[in-house]
Amino acid sequence: MELNWQEMLFEFFGGLGIFLFAIKFMGDGLQKAAGDKLRGIIDRYTTNPFMGVLVGIIVTVLIQSSSGTTVITVGLVSAGFMTLRQAIGVIMGANIGTTVTAFIIGFDVGGYALPIMAVGAFLLFFIKKKAVQNIGEVIFGFGGLFLGLELMSGGMEPLRELKSFTDFTLSMSDHSILGVLAGTVLTLIVQSSSATVAILQSLYAENLITLSGALPVLFGDNIGTTITAILASLGASVAAKRAAATHVLFNVVGTIIFVILLAPFTMYIEWISGVLNLENKMQIAFAHGSFNIANTIIQFPLIGIWAYVVTKLIPGEDVSIEYKPKHLDVHFIEQSPSIAIGQAKEEIIRMGGLSIQGLETTYSYLKTKTKREAEIAYQIEDALNNLDQKITDYLVKISSQPLSDQDSSRHNMLMDTVRDIERIGDHFENILELIEYQEVNRLTLTDDAMQDVSEMFELTISTVKKAIEALDTNSNELAREVAEQENNIDRMERQFRKNHIMRVNEGKCTGQAGIMFVDILSNLERIGDHSVNIADAVLGKRI
Repeated sequence: MELNWQEMLFEFFGGLGIFLFAIKFMGDGLQKAAGDKLRGIIDRYTTNPFMGVLVGIIVTVLIQSSSGTTVITVGLVSAGFMTLRQAIGVIMGANIGTTVTAFIIGFDVGGYALPIMAVGAFLLFFIKKKAVQNIGEVIFGFGGLFLGLELMSGGMEPLRELKSFTDFTLSMSDHSILGVLAGTVLTLIVQSSSATVAILQSLYAENLITLSGALPVLFGDNIGTTITAILASLGASVAAKRAAATHVLFNVVGTIIFVILLAPFTMYIEWISGVLNLENKMQIAFAHGSFNIANTIIQFPLIGIWAYVVTKLIPGEDVSIEYKPKHLDVHFIEQSPSIAIGQAKEEIIRMGGLSIQGLETTYSYLKTKTKREAEIAYQIEDALNNLDQKITDYLVKISSQPLSDQDSSRHNMLMDTVRDIERIGDHFENILELIEYQEVNRLTLTDDAMQDVSEMFELTISTVKKAIEALDTNSNELAREVAEQENNIDRMERQFRKNHIMRVNEGKCTGQAGIMFVDILSNLERIGDHSVNIADAVLGKRI
């Protein structure tokens, strides 16, 4: 008996491990095959909650993870790419999209799992073309999914003989709340509703649980899957916390509705199973799909109410970084290229303001080591990259129009300037990574080294501010001050490097800490160079 228990546990948990690996591997392959532009898809097409639902379904089908879609959505809300109302639509769609996995499992092709994996492995290891390898990942993961299911089913067979387990599943038929709790806790542990639904399908296929007992467990699975979004929102912005709270609220309210309607919903599943002659696993898949589609239809008109409720539940001013450009109106390009160039300049000045904010936040992170400040700085760097792309595209479109000599000079100057501001973002991102390296390796800078870095940081921030202000006001005086301050930054770097060598020789500073210190100085010096490039543009040296 002991040996059988051991074999059962090994087989079940081994199968669960293979299933989880396979579903992630298949999702990764699908994501790569789709072009790995999922954040762009979500950003571009979620113009309203209805479109959000459709995008949520599509993206979740592509990555085979509602949790993954929700985490991306929480990140986009936090970053200012998406409103809370749009995010609620995506979350609803993700719940529908995740049911596709259950339908895949409903097709009993477990006997072909190994040959399918063999085909996937062949494509992965013997074909060098990347697109084919991505398809190989999908096929290998697809086969692994069924292999894991076969092992889990085999591991659960001995439970037929265990009276305590059969008594427990029967009690879930009588007490639906118990089933909801079981589904919630299991999904919290496994961190994948697809896996827990697959386990439920196997239990039902082996007649180890009744339909009226299985459905509440299914509802609980949907509550348990919200934990991933909650974890993603910890330490994030207020908007991200609200998006995660909406996910919980949506699934909890849906579960309450369907627990109340359990008897008619059970009759509906029995009826559709008879009409379509469904196997047990497919019955659970249809129940999962019907529940999430009906729940979305019921709660879709309530999106505005849920947004209001979570705003009241989680109060506070939200600090988000606006990724999207505000001034780039394409209608001006053909009507008046000169005005369009002015619009581009306004957006570049806004971008410059973000670069200053990112630099200041990085400096604050160096002093406080607060993770939230690092997250904000990384978001700002992402925003700078996005604005760089959008502004550059806008300027390229302007270049196709006939321009006067003066407008052409302004246009060329702005093309160079936007690149300089984007590079400032790259350099403060490098500094963020150096500070994180310091934290991970427990490196300590001496008080003298921190004083040197602080002095250079403050001068660099002041220089960038003056460069952006000079660009905004076309001030030659400010531009000259930038050039003078940049010379001081260069002198500082040389002097502080010498100070560092002296500290190393005196044994006050370790080699690793010294390398980090010198790299921070180097990045600050390069930021100074980009600032003086902007100032030179104002002075007309690049025109």
